[in-house]
Amino acid sequence: MNAQKRFMVATPGATGTGIEKGAHMSTYQNLPAPSPEQGLNRYLQEIRRFPMLEPEEEYMLAKRWVDHEDSGAAHRLVTSHLRLAAKIAMGYRGYGLPQAEVISEANVGLMQAVKRFDPERGFRLATYAMWWIRASIQEYILRSWSLVKMGTTSAQKKLFFNLRKAKARIGALEDGDLHPDTVAKIATDLGVTETEVISMNRRMSGGDASLNAMIGSADDSSTEWIDWLEDKEADQAGDYAERDELEVRREMLTQAMDVLNERERDILSERRLSDEILTLEQLSERYGVSRERIRQIEVRAFEKVQARVRELATERGMLEPA
Repeated sequence: MNAQKRFMVATPGATGTGIEKGAHMSTYQNLPAPSPEQGLNRYLQEIRRFPMLEPEEEYMLAKRWVDHEDSGAAHRLVTSHLRLAAKIAMGYRGYGLPQAEVISEANVGLMQAVKRFDPERGFRLATYAMWWIRASIQEYILRSWSLVKMGTTSAQKKLFFNLRKAKARIGALEDGDLHPDTVAKIATDLGVTETEVISMNRRMSGGDASLNAMIGSADDSSTEWIDWLEDKEADQAGDYAERDELEVRREMLTQAMDVLNERERDILSERRLSDEILTLEQLSERYGVSRERIRQIEVRAFEKVQARVRELATERGMLEPA
């Protein structure tokens, strides 16, 4: 096992967090974790008991973590910044997700920041940690906000977290599609395309809904939304006609093969109807004749079958009599 530092992350409702370095696991003081049962006010009160760190103290603790794998030092760095994580998490309350979950994801980002923090760069941990905290929260929101993945590209993520603010700044709070002028302004302000603005606005305007939901009350109808979906590309009549024609052609080909003798049927099948086509050389060895003779038999057999297929097609009314 390598010596990479790794945090054991607390989840909502959990009572503790550990930290592992290499093969050594060191569990330290339990971290408070938000949960719906205890309430956010109690959690916020609990994290206020952890003191803020002076710059010199923060530096020394970070050095002990980096140089000596001191999990106690890492614990103090994390707990002293729990208020920062909670404050940033509170800024993401408008997405309809449990606030306890959002705060827990913020704490995950905080732990990742402490794990990677380099005190020698000269800036405070809070400056570095806020980026990790936001990234962790945003990743959680994108995963959880909808069953359909909302943001895969950087432009989509930017729109997801900034579109509402951009609409509010210009007073475009109405439902439905945006006015073309509004779309153009938002696209310019956020540095994305107008098509991306329109697409994200539509996706965020409509929530997830089951296609198996009933239309009307259960007593009035047994129809589900999925029953009303129409495949505009489908052509059932055409598909059936094509399948029927294909079956007829196969049937006529099978009948037409009866005009061939056994050798002709075998050579034609191996040369034109098989998935793995045999060469003239292989068939010449099988029948003990020249490759040219095999070619002649193949051509002749094909002409005989072709003529018989035309006769059958004429009899069925698929071709006009010659």
